Amino acid sequence: MRIWLPLDSFAQAMGGEEVAAAIVVEAKARGVQLQLTRNGSRGMAWLEPLAEIEVGGVRHGFGPMTLADVSGLFGDLAAHPKALGPVEELDWMKGQTRLTFARVGVIDPLSLEEYRAHGGLVGLDRAKAMTKAQIVAEVTDSGLRGRGGAGFPTGIKWKTVSEAAGEQKYIVCNADEGDSATFADRMLMEGDPFTLIEGMAIAGLACGATKGYVYIRSEYPVAIRVMNDAVLVAREAGVLGPQFDMEIRVGAGAYVCGEETALLNSLEGKRGVVRAKPPLPALQGFMGRPTVVNNVISLASVPVIMAKGAAHYKDFGLGRSRGTIPLQIAGNVKFGGLYECAFGLTLGEIVDKIAGGCFTGRPVKAVQVGGPLGAYFPRALFDTPFGYEEFAAKDGLIGHAGLTLFDDSTDMLAMARFAMEFCAIESCGKCTPCRIGSTRGVETLDRLARGDASAMPILTDLCNTMKLGSLCALGGFTPYPVMSAITHFPDDFARSKEAAE
Repeated sequence: MRIWLPLDSFAQAMGGEEVAAAIVVEAKARGVQLQLTRNGSRGMAWLEPLAEIEVGGVRHGFGPMTLADVSGLFGDLAAHPKALGPVEELDWMKGQTRLTFARVGVIDPLSLEEYRAHGGLVGLDRAKAMTKAQIVAEVTDSGLRGRGGAGFPTGIKWKTVSEAAGEQKYIVCNADEGDSATFADRMLMEGDPFTLIEGMAIAGLACGATKGYVYIRSEYPVAIRVMNDAVLVAREAGVLGPQFDMEIRVGAGAYVCGEETALLNSLEGKRGVVRAKPPLPALQGFMGRPTVVNNVISLASVPVIMAKGAAHYKDFGLGRSRGTIPLQIAGNVKFGGLYECAFGLTLGEIVDKIAGGCFTGRPVKAVQVGGPLGAYFPRALFDTPFGYEEFAAKDGLIGHAGLTLFDDSTDMLAMARFAMEFCAIESCGKCTPCRIGSTRGVETLDRLARGDASAMPILTDLCNTMKLGSLCALGGFTPYPVMSAITHFPDDFARSKEAAE
């Protein structure tokens, strides 16, 4: 008997390890020969821990599992109180276009044999028969852009590094996933680590790099363990070796190290502060050598592009936003989790049809898209298609595609203050507008909360200064949530002194 139960952090947070141990004990007590596979999460956070059992060649789901539900897995499955039916037929799953996450939740994350059986390493094998320029052209033609937030064309970055002079070049994976409501990087590393390894190996071939690093935040212990184990398996199988090898490095949890130059400083053993650009990391990056710095999802999207061709990948999406995007839905939400789909759904379709609205049942007041530095979108903007340029046109950003829902009881002035305070706490101190402006911004928002309307023009000036004067996204984008809250929810800021008191 084979049972799949996620080792993913979603499941662990909901008692997955206890359920796994109970399954083993129950099987032993019943004399059942058990194969318990710890897979990744399917992305349905509200159903974790989600157990799966094959019935008639089709995997059926049972969840969310508790210790009391374990014995039923060894009886009449159709009568199990947590029976969900075929997993692939659930509404959440069948509406998706899974390219990057096609294997997550399906395979044993550390089985290279299962990875191969589900299409893994096809892209790397194809890349080995191509020239560097041909690989770069394939990635460029696919339209893949940085999934870490900036949306910079991946092929252009690779071309720059590939053509740069340098005896040693590096591929660095930014897995310092620090934005609120983002967990795609973690899920990918925990559920399908070989996809990331394959993507980095292809990048190495394209750019002439022989060494790679994955920089993971320390708050991801499961991802760190799985990635380290996967590197050992890949090295033993010859996927990694003299031509391209890699290792895992663990950061100390500074939010600013999600910015590529601060990450490189940390990777070199220095204080994690941003570097002035130029020089660009593509020319002088890790140890002063040409370096590709890409997000987990950017690199993990490369294998399917190389396996199925640029045209296949580019066929999904809209405008200059090509391929698929893993939406990460969180906050006050009925159905939270990861949902991979092509660019182009409207924000309203995502919020109402996929997320199911707010968990509280109250109306959705705002959605913050792009993490703690993203703008708050009101329902009046829910017709905005999910695409880089489309969101930028509405003074927003996609970022790492994290969406946080808020219901109509939320005080948007308080949320604006949280964003500004977050910047004040996490600022590395390199830039004066970020270091000082964020602190003054918190104080100014507190004045507004006390009913001092004269603080509004000061706050506007502060936000404009931070936009123009900060070297990295932390200071430069913090004004987005603040200004969007002021623009779209003015009633939350129009407080009289009497009411505030």
